[in-house]
Amino acid sequence: MGLFARLTRHKSVEQLQSEAGSSKDFRRTMGIWQLTAIGVGAIIGVGVFVLAGQQAAVNAGPAVVLSFIVAGLGSACAALAYAEFAGMIPVTGSAYTYGYAVLGELFAWIIGWDLLVEYALIVGVVAIGWSGYVQALLQQVFGFELPVWAQGAYDFFHPSKGHVFNVIAAAIALGIAWMLTVKTEWGARFNTLIVTIKVIGVALVIVVGAFYVNTANWHPFIPKAVLGADGLTHFGWGGVLAASSVVFFAVFGYDTLTTAAEESRDPQRDLPRAVLLSLGVSMALYLLVSLVLTGMVPYTELNSAAPVDAAFKALGLHWVGGIISVAAVAGLTSVMFAFMLGAARIWFALSRDGLLPKWFSQVHPRYGTPARPTMILGVFTALVAGFLPIQEVAELVNIGTLSAFIVICAAVLILRVRKPHVQRRFRAPMLWLVAPMGIAFSLFLIIGWPWYQDGHWQMLGGLPAITIDRFVIWMAIGLLIYFVYGIRHSKLARQRDD
Repeated sequence: MGLFARLTRHKSVEQLQSEAGSSKDFRRTMGIWQLTAIGVGAIIGVGVFVLAGQQAAVNAGPAVVLSFIVAGLGSACAALAYAEFAGMIPVTGSAYTYGYAVLGELFAWIIGWDLLVEYALIVGVVAIGWSGYVQALLQQVFGFELPVWAQGAYDFFHPSKGHVFNVIAAAIALGIAWMLTVKTEWGARFNTLIVTIKVIGVALVIVVGAFYVNTANWHPFIPKAVLGADGLTHFGWGGVLAASSVVFFAVFGYDTLTTAAEESRDPQRDLPRAVLLSLGVSMALYLLVSLVLTGMVPYTELNSAAPVDAAFKALGLHWVGGIISVAAVAGLTSVMFAFMLGAARIWFALSRDGLLPKWFSQVHPRYGTPARPTMILGVFTALVAGFLPIQEVAELVNIGTLSAFIVICAAVLILRVRKPHVQRRFRAPMLWLVAPMGIAFSLFLIIGWPWYQDGHWQMLGGLPAITIDRFVIWMAIGLLIYFVYGIRHSKLARQRDD
């Protein structure tokens, strides 16, 4: 077999559907509400508690709600593609598995390898943020403060702090891994509970805040464009688009629930519904919070690390602050749960297909979970969260998710042509419009938005160069592993040899 044929070998849709129907690797314990909770848990977090207010203050003003709408439309294009695939190929692995079915082994490996590290780093970053909220609550409620050495990682930017290890961040990473190892249904029920707490907290922000909205704070709705000291355009329509590039990273996460396909009781029915329902619920909350925050106080007062808390304190509503902190802790916990679950399932899928050693895809004989990759991820994320300051790991590999979106939108189009008669429990509407929009939107977010102002074109948004550099380095490592091990040991390679 030639090299090109090896790189493009793929599993048929029918083969994947057969594997899904006969798989005994996991216990099927999740219903639509637990799956939806995983999606909402992954989506709702930093967007509500930080980005809505922050981007209103620095880029969009009250029109940040339009930024969320633009980002939500782009994310919805990918969500529809994910929903069609989830109803057609309900197999663990999400974008990795879908890419394997259409684009071949090499593209599938690239996507799976990239999502693996991105999901793991997200868990590490969120664990550090979670630790900050918990330490604040401990001090506020109980007057308890950890020893200095245990409060956080050593900060190379502020060495005088002398912190050594973030004990709480490491502990929550290990705790989430343990919960996902012992019993996924326990973790799913716990996740559903904390997502409920988070949604109630966000709803409280909306309901209470609505009574203090002053519509005068919404004028002008789109502040006049200005050129900042950083040389970038802020406010105006350019600022709205720039903000949409930032808040986009708060409106995905539903892809994590598709990694639990083989733990769903009726995946072909429930996965598409859960994808769309989780995005719909999350977008409704984002839009309402954006309107309430910018109506409560002038948008210029929201440039804070905790803008929701700052808005209520500015109005003397300090009692709401504790509730917001509890909701934030719950929200960040559910984000860690969703992304660690997703990372472990992608690792499992890579191993089961032979692209990584089979040792990783042996489920626990008692708990029926992918215990080995889950605990390795737990240790890895605990070390990242414990030893590194947040600014060292906060630049996530966002290009991974955007690359996955491009693959999914392209692949679902290709399958419509190649396999028009394959059973699809959900068909994305207007796919020939939706999928190209999803591809274009993802590309724009990687390279930036073209914008004409002051007599010349400029690029707004886009990913920083360091993110692309990290992507290239990680991909080089992944390609080395694939060409040394995966290309010869994959299940498809062994089938061809036989």
